[in-house]
Amino acid sequence: MAPIKKKTSNDFKASSIAPANGSANQSTPQSLLVNPNRTNFSAAQPATQFIGNGKPGTLKIIPLGGLHEIGKNTCIFEYEDEIMMLDAGLAFPTDGMHGIQIVLPDMTYLRDNRHKIKGMIVTHGHEDHIGGIAFHLKQVDIPVIYGPRLAMALLADKMEEAGVSDRTEIRTVGPREFVRVGTKFLVEFIRNTHSMADSFSVAIHTPLGVVIHTGDFKFDHTPVDGEYFDLQRLAEYGEKGVLCLISDSTNAEIPGFTPSEKSVYPNLERVFSNAPGRLLVTTFASSVHRVNMILDIAQKQGRVVSVLGRSMLNTIAHARNLGYVKCQDDLFVPIHELQNYPDHKVLILTTGSQGEPLSAMTRISKGEHRQIKIRNGDTVVLSANPIPGNTIAVVNTIDRLMMLGANVIYGRDKGIHVSGHGSQEDHKLMISLTRPKFFMPVHGEHRMLVKHAEIAQSLGVPADNMVIIENGDVVELTQDSIKIGDRVPSGIELVDASRSGVVSDRALRERQQLANEGLVTIAASVYNTGQLASDPQVHMSGVVSSIDPAKLKGSIGATLKNFLSNRFERFVTNPARRSDDDIDWGGLKVELEREFQRLLRRDFVGTPQVVVLVQPIAAPISVRRDRPAPAAPTAGTAASATLNTNTAAPVAANAEAVDSEASAAVPSGRRRRRTTASVAS
Repeated sequence: MAPIKKKTSNDFKASSIAPANGSANQSTPQSLLVNPNRTNFSAAQPATQFIGNGKPGTLKIIPLGGLHEIGKNTCIFEYEDEIMMLDAGLAFPTDGMHGIQIVLPDMTYLRDNRHKIKGMIVTHGHEDHIGGIAFHLKQVDIPVIYGPRLAMALLADKMEEAGVSDRTEIRTVGPREFVRVGTKFLVEFIRNTHSMADSFSVAIHTPLGVVIHTGDFKFDHTPVDGEYFDLQRLAEYGEKGVLCLISDSTNAEIPGFTPSEKSVYPNLERVFSNAPGRLLVTTFASSVHRVNMILDIAQKQGRVVSVLGRSMLNTIAHARNLGYVKCQDDLFVPIHELQNYPDHKVLILTTGSQGEPLSAMTRISKGEHRQIKIRNGDTVVLSANPIPGNTIAVVNTIDRLMMLGANVIYGRDKGIHVSGHGSQEDHKLMISLTRPKFFMPVHGEHRMLVKHAEIAQSLGVPADNMVIIENGDVVELTQDSIKIGDRVPSGIELVDASRSGVVSDRALRERQQLANEGLVTIAASVYNTGQLASDPQVHMSGVVSSIDPAKLKGSIGATLKNFLSNRFERFVTNPARRSDDDIDWGGLKVELEREFQRLLRRDFVGTPQVVVLVQPIAAPISVRRDRPAPAAPTAGTAASATLNTNTAAPVAANAEAVDSEASAAVPSGRRRRRTTASVAS
């Protein structure tokens, strides 16, 4: 097998969502209008549909997220001076990202090229595909966003919460519907099947040819909602010619086909019927098909349902309004009314399937939830598998629930969860239907991308016609070639609970240092002459050391006195006056912190975070007299020094009188009123 190219280096507001049937279809050629029975369409020669100079150019495909990872799927399509975005998701933080709630891709390239952005298309409503859009809208304008009804309903909520609803226009689309983005992109939405309802693959018509992006998919031949994968449309594109296939790689290591979502139903039904008491069920809030089945079984078995978690509540509300979840209103009861029902008639549907720290299930497992406490006889069902990176959090949640007395049902062998992503045979079918000239695996960790590329090669795609890339790589696609060009910034941007801005790398390093090594705070009152007004105060938080604290504090005090004695004058800009404005207190603080960090690292084998607080104090006359006398005058200045002797004495006397009345302390950051004492030096 030939080597593959690799890179080494709260209710739904219908009024806020306008259907995409006006301007989009008006600009679409008559031959491309939706007709479910039509098979003869002009996919073979899309270049005739675009405004250009007649010379084939280069299509740039730039993934900013979703490669060598699971999550934050974000991709840019750029042709000449136009950019179209496809999805903009988020990821969740790792254990070392203290205080971080959301991880986003680095959007520097988009900020630098914001004038080129013509619009965005969304494939479905999972958080790893739409979760970052509201944050990006605070930095760049996206003229229009096209996507499925359910995804756009969820997005509208996020935008309203973030206060960016006026930064773009949302338009919904349906199966086989075309939308135009700028003058270089014409996109058809093709119904696919996934764990999220209302999901699409897309066929992107460009001046060079058709690029198909699968989105997240599996071939489910018995979908819960009856919305079948549009295999006919994929085959039509394959017959006419697909320039490049960009395909989901998440389950590329798993043999066979991914089972149908409906295969979970009888197993959930059996588990529910065997539960003697309360049922607590957790799954992905956005897994609408799974939620619909859970609600259907609960209604069939005569259980009432209480929903915990805002994301679960929002998703169910929108899915019911759009017809993807069907159940009676009286099925739901508020959490505080569950005490009115016997335990065997209660089902609690909650978030927390991934062990998220603030989720309802995690707080229940820790005994921190105000309304729900685990008791003997409870059955907890985890209808989800851990996403890579979340396994430890999920296992810890299971352990805590068991220790509280719950019977926890989990694991692949129970048949209570199936993936929404295609396995190897699904990938083979996708490649066989579309028959692409070029191939690019995306959405997965590196080993998944490699395996997917090997599958494509086994089906006849030449190794030279595919690339395995990293986030930030610029894929340059022409009618005759595919290659990796330059790179764009492709790191991560972190958002904490404040959601007011991006957490800098420095702030994250400081948080990690605080968590790992602790904090040492040193407060010192310093005269403007460079002497200590009193012994420094040293406080340690979270610092573990075998060194005697008294010895540590003594070393810090000695270091401080030595530093001030030898280096204080470097921070004095006007030795004659020495007012607050004449001393660089900020620079002094920074240098002291560095000095103490060196001390702790050298003598105490630790690197805690060090914070120095300096309180400037005006020196009384007694301290000023103790200051070192100026150097003796040279022969050339002796005469002038003698001439000034008579006038210097009265000035010094006046200064001494004023100094005796001067205030001793001035708070840091406040300007002290100047008096004639400032000339007495």
